[in-house]
Amino acid sequence: MPLRVLGVDPGLTRCGLGVVDVEGNRRATMVAVGVAGTEAGTALDARLLAISEAIELWLDTHTPDVLAVERVFSQLNVSTVMGTAQASGVVIAAAARRGIPVALHTPTEVKAAVTGSGSANKEAVGRMVTKILRLTEMPRPADAADALALAIAHAWRRGAMGPGQAATQGSAAAGGGLAATGLTPAQRLWAEAEAKAKRAHR
Repeated sequence: MPLRVLGVDPGLTRCGLGVVDVEGNRRATMVAVGVAGTEAGTALDARLLAISEAIELWLDTHTPDVLAVERVFSQLNVSTVMGTAQASGVVIAAAARRGIPVALHTPTEVKAAVTGSGSANKEAVGRMVTKILRLTEMPRPADAADALALAIAHAWRRGAMGPGQAATQGSAAAGGGLAATGLTPAQRLWAEAEAKAKRAHR
């Protein structure tokens, strides 16, 4: 049974949403993709309500096994960080109400997983998402492609385990080492990026 992941690239103006089914052999298939958006001049409570209603609809419609949400970084300007964090909180709370596990991933981890390079630009990520999912055209806008990349990266990082194992944690860098995990080169790069990010936050 494939693992269904809902990837979320959070934001108030554009919140990317992408659902992907990933099989045990890492074959990924897109189920749905879209963007929930609000106008910049709209009151904050109305913007958060719109994001909340959108994520609730996606969760109830697509019933994912797990959510993969982009981790917020502080090097963005303060107003952007606040808006992104607020949108993330709404998304995470919606999943928690349904008992759906949530995983947070850095942009570097996701880029490394899908392209093999943690410094890839959005265009490169979009091209690889298109190839991996066997799409005829690149998902637009970039927020939508990023959401799909998050979903793919999470499933690949977890080895496309079944729904009952979706929340199980396990770092490839621990235990038997990267080589013993059977990861692809891109996944090994991601594991290394993930380990580096964890060290930086200690």
